[in-house]
Amino acid sequence: MKTKIRLKRKILKNLGVRVKYFRNLKGISQETLAFQVGVDRTYIGAIEQGTRSPSVYCLFVIANALDISLNELMNITVE
Repeated sequence: MKTKIRLKRKILKNLGVRVKYFRNLKGISQETLAFQVGVDRTYIGAIEQGTRSPSVYCLFVIANALDISLNELMNITVE
């Protein structure tokens, strides 16, 4: 069970890194991204920190707001 929890944490952390990377690449703040997605700024911060597990719909909306594909956003590796 601990292995699954560690794997989930790694996945969420790597996802958060990617969201932050593409947000910074686009040059927008967490607040701006949150407004475009329709969520609170703290939710975007929690995703970037890897402490929240966003829905597929939310990830799709985030990817669209960042002008990237969902596939590109989710292209993460876990080691």
